[in-house]
Amino acid sequence: MTKNKTLAAWLAFLGGPLGLHRFYLRGLGDLLGWALPIPTALGIYGIQRVQQFGQDDKLSWLLVPLLGFTIAGCALTAIVYGLMDRQKWNARFNPGADAEAAPGATSWLTIGAIVVSLMVGTAVLMASIAFSFQRYFELQVEEGRRISQ
Repeated sequence: MTKNKTLAAWLAFLGGPLGLHRFYLRGLGDLLGWALPIPTALGIYGIQRVQQFGQDDKLSWLLVPLLGFTIAGCALTAIVYGLMDRQKWNARFNPGADAEAAPGATSWLTIGAIVVSLMVGTAVLMASIAFSFQRYFELQVEEGRRISQ
């Protein structure tokens, strides 16, 4: 079965945090595909903790970025897949096919996956970094105040 580059890029962007692109390209035996939902679930748990306990919950500011970094990493994977040239794609994921086979071709849907992944992945990464650093530095200021009193 040939592996389509456009479908793989969209799966990496939309279903990457669940490992769908890994299962599509490497099969259900892929360990990283099975591991990807773990940081996704921990990040979602962190968001639930923020909603339940507020932003001062120290565990949540450690867990929430896991979701963001997983989404950003999968968006980067979608970009890498989308930018891979036809010959390299077919050699890597369609070894029995011709180097110029159609599944490795780039179409406008592939470009769309790249653009959306770049926009969303960048926004999620920056938001995750900002959330983490803000919470970390606020904690440091609080600790400094406690020490100085």
